[in-house]
Amino acid sequence: MLENYLPILIFILVGILVGVGSLGLGYLLGPRRPDQEKDSPYECGFEAFENARLKFDVRYYLVAILFILFDLEIAFLFPWAVVLDDLGVFAFWSMVIFLGILVVGFIYEWKKGALEWE
Repeated sequence: MLENYLPILIFILVGILVGVGSLGLGYLLGPRRPDQEKDSPYECGFEAFENARLKFDVRYYLVAILFILFDLEIAFLFPWAVVLDDLGVFAFWSMVIFLGILVVGFIYEWKKGALEWE
């Protein structure tokens, strides 16, 4: 029974070896020429002018969470689109209802001003 999992184990081991091997080769063969500019902190092309532990506005987190939410919901469309011919009419109308709920949520967020940035 366990021999069925041998290809998966080999695949995982080869993946780990390729990843660790490429990192190791890059570390061993890569040039090391540090200077002050390379070792300095980088912040969008500007010198760091404040403490990095400042509090962010809650709107940043709100927009980030909304992006992740809609991005994950849209990700459900890809596997559905691949097998749509096999699923039939019920699956089509189920996705139409799902997308309708998604659009209603998006309109609600838009009207509440959650997508506005000052």
